[in-house]
Amino acid sequence: MPVDAQWRWHATGERPVFELRRHLPLPGWHMLEVAMAHDRCNVAMRMHLEFGGCNEPEDVILLPLKHGRITKQLFFVRPGLKALYLAPMEAGGYFTFLHFRIAWLTPRFAHDRLARRLARLHETWRGMPQREVLSELKQQARRQKIPWCSLALDRYRETFVWMTPLDGYSHWLKRRHELGADSVRRIVEKLPCAPTISVLVPVFDPVVTWLRECLESVLTQSYPHWQLCVADDASTNPEVHKLLEEFAERDSRVVVVYRPRNGHICAATNSALAVAQGEFIALLDHDDRLPHNALFHVAEALHRHPEACVLYSDEDKIDEHGVRFDPHFKPDWNPDLLLAQNYISHLGVYRASLVKRIGGFREGFEGSQDHDLLLRATVNLSPTQVVHIPHVLYHWRAACGSTALGSDQKSYSAEAGLAAVNDHLLRHTPGARAEPGRYPNTYRVHWPLPDSLPLVSLLVPTRDRIEILRPCVDAILERTEYANLELLILDNQSECAETLAFMRDVESRDSRVRVLRWEHAFNYSAINNFGARHARGEILGLVNNDIEPIDEGWLGEMVSQVCRPEIGCVGAKLYYPNDTIQHAGVILGIGGVAGHSHKYLPREAPGYFSRLHLAQGMSAVTAACLLVRREVFERVGGLNEAELPVAFNDVDFCLRVRGAGFRNLWTPYAELYHNESLSRGRDDDKAKKVRAASEVAYMRRTWTDQLVNDPAYNPNLTLEFEDFSLR
Repeated sequence: MPVDAQWRWHATGERPVFELRRHLPLPGWHMLEVAMAHDRCNVAMRMHLEFGGCNEPEDVILLPLKHGRITKQLFFVRPGLKALYLAPMEAGGYFTFLHFRIAWLTPRFAHDRLARRLARLHETWRGMPQREVLSELKQQARRQKIPWCSLALDRYRETFVWMTPLDGYSHWLKRRHELGADSVRRIVEKLPCAPTISVLVPVFDPVVTWLRECLESVLTQSYPHWQLCVADDASTNPEVHKLLEEFAERDSRVVVVYRPRNGHICAATNSALAVAQGEFIALLDHDDRLPHNALFHVAEALHRHPEACVLYSDEDKIDEHGVRFDPHFKPDWNPDLLLAQNYISHLGVYRASLVKRIGGFREGFEGSQDHDLLLRATVNLSPTQVVHIPHVLYHWRAACGSTALGSDQKSYSAEAGLAAVNDHLLRHTPGARAEPGRYPNTYRVHWPLPDSLPLVSLLVPTRDRIEILRPCVDAILERTEYANLELLILDNQSECAETLAFMRDVESRDSRVRVLRWEHAFNYSAINNFGARHARGEILGLVNNDIEPIDEGWLGEMVSQVCRPEIGCVGAKLYYPNDTIQHAGVILGIGGVAGHSHKYLPREAPGYFSRLHLAQGMSAVTAACLLVRREVFERVGGLNEAELPVAFNDVDFCLRVRGAGFRNLWTPYAELYHNESLSRGRDDDKAKKVRAASEVAYMRRTWTDQLVNDPAYNPNLTLEFEDFSLR
């Protein structure tokens, strides 16, 4: 139904549609082009093509949309089209069409676009030359005795699979295939080492039905080498005692300890730990469940990573009716994210000797005892000793009053978590302190600045465009609290008289500003390397000429992070002028090479499990606003001038920094506006397209393995969109 004011349309009901029976697309290839503004976090449009005849199947096109950007998808119309139904949203909401077009295509053009997308995004043909993609498709179609275009279109549509973590999880689960019992048994028999895993379950007055489900989930594990250590913390319900006795009699691997008085979860878990005999321990709450193959996946991971001391998995929640929802697909080991949030949590598996050596669970940290244990257990471990298993191996019970249903249900857990983080900082980083984050059970760490503030050299390449350069320079000089900085304007053959006059003026009136001339063709990498050679600072800042700081503390925050010896590059949180996210860290593999996390989400959006408001490790950050110590910059040889003159030079640089042993970091506490590529323009002429294709080819050739599985992301999440939807 039409509406006025901000939105043009209001969709109501479960699947509202537009119906079209006249002026329908003709038979042949077409391109659907759509751009929409809407009030939802994620939107996917569905277009149904209805053909004549009762036995004619309808065709369904699914088009996930990006906020305010044109999205395109090929489709083919068979003869006999009778009606077209367009569902702009999966459910109710407000929206406005910014662009809508169905364009007829020549077969040659359609085939080229189809092959190009498969070579860029499909897991089977990714990186393959387009001609080889078409040849392989035709061979497969001949073997299957079907038209090759039908097969190609099916594979093409697979690259548009879109399921949000909340709304599409049940459908996503139906596509998963778990190993059967016979396969698991054969694999376990071949393992050269099959460690015993002791599952620790502290118990205090749970819902008896849920406790039974919890214990059954251990007894029915496909991996046989386990021990179940239950510590009853003086439960008052006699049915709990009866149930525990039942399970102890059913299986000799079940050990039950009855505590004489209630000591809370840390004391109870330590009682279970005391009777654990396995080489590893796994933590399980008394109302949660393990999937059938949970411990098998742990054993298989230990086979591949025998040095592992801490292992963790992805997880989801389970409601009172047994329905699974809200999966958390986690990154690999990310120590900065762990300080900001206990993202590891379940399923947590530890080498038993390590846990006993550090004293087990500490009383006084109840509610965040797992977070405290993780911080103490991982402090001296190498990254290879903390292993992430990218499978959902834990079902967290979400019931009234539980932390799973809402972390605000237990405020004491947030207080205990803050105490655990501050205790860790006090022990290992004097001067650092944590405070509550924006969301429950999240934290912001303030890192200390050096007593003598290092000089920061901000490098700003530019050419003409006074209308963006002036606001950028003025904002940096006026809205930067950090005092010890120099601003180097790297002028790339400006001809505009007003721009030249502005540069002369600002250089003369502010001693922090220098203007350096770069009299060569535009090469972003070369210009910044030139600026770095002339910079005086211990810290280099790569800054686009269309950047404007929002708050005065932005540079101090970034400097406090980059001065940490283990940190390489530090990136900022950047917004488009309309207050949507432009950059929140770079995710490798999105769009074929790399994309920006959470792009186009509203400024205040929490992001995936609050990550838009948490400092965290990222594989790469954008050079639109990037800080790095000079020593690190020079160690890896600066930016790549030869192969990456314009695009992806920042991603390549960050990956080389990471390869040199440093962690790259993104902080949400340095906020700036960014008019992306406003001064450079778009890659829309032939020469620019050739250059862009060359840069893409270099990245895929050089960083093949890294582009497949970003450790700061998760292999179960999409490589097509920036919204953390399911792959």
